[in-house]
Amino acid sequence: MSLPRLPQTAPGEVLFLATCYEDGAALWGGLPEAVGGRTEGGVLVLGEGGVRLRPAEDGRWEHLLGGNVPALVPAGGPGVPVAVLADIPAVYGGDGPLLVDLAVTPGRGVRVAAARLGGILAALLDGTLAFGDLVGGMDVCGMYQGDAGRPAFPAPTVPSPRSFPALPAAGGPLLVRTSFDDEEGWRALLDELGGADADGRVGADRDPVGTGPDHDPPAALVVDDRAFEGLTPGHVPALVPPGDHTELVALADARTFADPGRPLTAVDLYDTPGHAAVLPCGMLGSLACNLAIANMDFHEFVLAEGAQPWWDE
Repeated sequence: MSLPRLPQTAPGEVLFLATCYEDGAALWGGLPEAVGGRTEGGVLVLGEGGVRLRPAEDGRWEHLLGGNVPALVPAGGPGVPVAVLADIPAVYGGDGPLLVDLAVTPGRGVRVAAARLGGILAALLDGTLAFGDLVGGMDVCGMYQGDAGRPAFPAPTVPSPRSFPALPAAGGPLLVRTSFDDEEGWRALLDELGGADADGRVGADRDPVGTGPDHDPPAALVVDDRAFEGLTPGHVPALVPPGDHTELVALADARTFADPGRPLTAVDLYDTPGHAAVLPCGMLGSLACNLAIANMDFHEFVLAEGAQPWWDE
């Protein structure tokens, strides 16, 4: 099924996209009331700043990922630098709506408290707040100025000057090499993950009995292409093909080849697109498995500043 383009909006209007549906009907939860404001001609006017939030529904947007939103912007570019999603975590989990960057690092996401949405959007639109400020102010759960603790490894907020091609459709985890200065270290990493087979996957021949999903490497497709050199977590969500069931993208970056444990940078594609978790390569299988069966959330693997990693306990 093709995804419809975002609707055209009046100047200054911000789209409020429903991506959670039941029997074809959009589910908004209590978000329209929680964000406050008043209704004028089908538009929510928020707070003293007067930001105009236009709800938009289309059943073909069900489960639309934040990273895929920029590709749906109509020709001519977005009228405003951000879109707002009412997705499953916001409707059912109370996580707050998801803001998606459409201008600087398209596809990058940050969650904000619903009651603060009007003020934050007003600051973004008048330039007193940049999307990078939101990213830099996230807690481990991906909430701007949340109280869950600061990430031990904050995601980069400076956009890359490079553009990157789309990632391959994998239907599962991807392992993407982004640093090319240590060929020996790269080969050692692949060996530690079980070695790459003829199809370019690591862990494909792992023993399902073995030591269990907490230690087995995932069956990840390896992407070893200099076109992705310098790729940062924030750019990843928009590079995943729409409709592809890629569960996880892990980056083998400079930290991988410099620090003990060969840490990989895993990237959230669902709850807070572009959010990063840095963890030893041996934990990648646990993350992939727990996400696939919805046993744990991505943010549970994001290490808080000053905290002891729970996987070392």
